[in-house]
Amino acid sequence: MTPDPIFLARELFDARVAGQPVTVPPSARGEGCDLAAAYAVEAELTRLRRGAGHTTVGRKVGYANRAVWRALKLQTLVWANMYDDTVHSASRELSMSGLRSPRIEPEVVVRLKAVPQGSDAAAVLAATEWIALGFEVVDCPYPDWTFQPADFVASFGLHAALFVGEPRPVGADGLDALAEQLATFRIALKKNGELVEEGAGKNALKSPALCVGELATAVANQPGQEPLRAGELISTGTLTNPQPIAAGETWTVDAEGLDLSAVTVSVTA
Repeated sequence: MTPDPIFLARELFDARVAGQPVTVPPSARGEGCDLAAAYAVEAELTRLRRGAGHTTVGRKVGYANRAVWRALKLQTLVWANMYDDTVHSASRELSMSGLRSPRIEPEVVVRLKAVPQGSDAAAVLAATEWIALGFEVVDCPYPDWTFQPADFVASFGLHAALFVGEPRPVGADGLDALAEQLATFRIALKKNGELVEEGAGKNALKSPALCVGELATAVANQPGQEPLRAGELISTGTLTNPQPIAAGETWTVDAEGLDLSAVTVSVTA
C-alpha cells in the first residue's frame, strides 16, 4: 500500500504553514513512503503553492555526496522546488518566526540560461548565466533531524529560504578555468565573525557544476517531473555541515580561489 500523495501533501503543507512538527516521518508509517511516492507528494505541494499564488523559481538539491548514496542506497541526488517567496537577495534578514528547527548551509547558486546538454562541468557552465555564493536555510519538521531521503523530498526538501549573493556572470571565455576553480575553491563559514567551519567546492559532488549536471540527468530520468528550464536557480548542495542557527547571530561565508562576493545573513527573532 502506498500513501495518498494528496492527503500527505496537505498534512505536510499545513504543518509548514503552522510551524508545527511532524512527529512521524512518512517513511516510518505503516504504508511507508518511497522516493516515487515522495516525488508525487512534492508535485502536489507544488500545486498547492501555485494555487496560493506563488511560482517556482528553481530547485534545491539534497544528498550531493556519493558516500551518502551508498549508505542510503540512493542512485542519485534528490531535489525539491524553490519559490518566489523563499528566494531572496542576501541583503535581507532571516526571521526565525515560523521556523521549527532551522539550520544554515553555504552553497553555490547557479542560474541557468539553457538546459545543460551534458552532465560534465563544461556543458553545465556553457548553459549557465551566472553563479553566486549563497546561504540556504533548511528547516526540519521531524524529531531529532531523523529522516530518510523520501521524507526529505516529501517535506519541501526541507527548504525554507535561499539568500543569494552578488551574481558573477559566466561568459563563453574562461570556462575551463572556472570549472577548475569550482572544483578546488574553499570557503570559510563564520558566526559573529568567528570561524565555525571550512568547506570546499568538492564537497558538492566534487564540484557545484557537476552537481547541476547530475541534477539535470536525475530530473530527466524521474517519471512525472517537470524538466529543468532556462532561468531556473539551482542551489547546488551544502559545502559544510548544516549549522543550527538562532536569533541574534550573523553568518558570513566567503570564498578563496573563486571570484565570488562574500554573503552575510543576520538572523532575527
